Amino acid sequence: MPSTPGRFMPLYTCTYAQGSLTPGVKDELAADITGIHSDINHVPPEYVNVVFAEMPPENVYVGGRPGTPLLITGWARRGHPQDATTRLALALAEAASRASGIPREHVMVVILDSPARSAVEAGRVLPDPGHEAEWLTAGRAGA
Repeated sequence: MPSTPGRFMPLYTCTYAQGSLTPGVKDELAADITGIHSDINHVPPEYVNVVFAEMPPENVYVGGRPGTPLLITGWARRGHPQDATTRLALALAEAASRASGIPREHVMVVILDSPARSAVEAGRVLPDPGHEAEWLTAGRAGA
């Protein structure tokens, strides 16, 4: 089902060695990431984007040796409370290990943030957290 553009995205990229995640695990992980982000950052689930980047095993290293980690990088608009971001990272790491069967020691979650004005979605600069209503109203007026 295609998502609706113009929804001030969080974006998660899950990078892993080829063959580490089955389609069913990816479905479960995408649902978990979506639910966790929605619950902690109070956004509708349809705003959350999850992308899986499967790498050939010979391109994935840990400590200078071939490895099979699960690396999750998330991007969100700056302005969310730090304690919420820490809870988000911890919850995502736990869910990722549970869903994938990859030991927690091999799961890394990094949440990056930048000013909303550094991102454009559907041709519009994203709003700062707390200013979504005006942004949506302005978008409807311009549509």
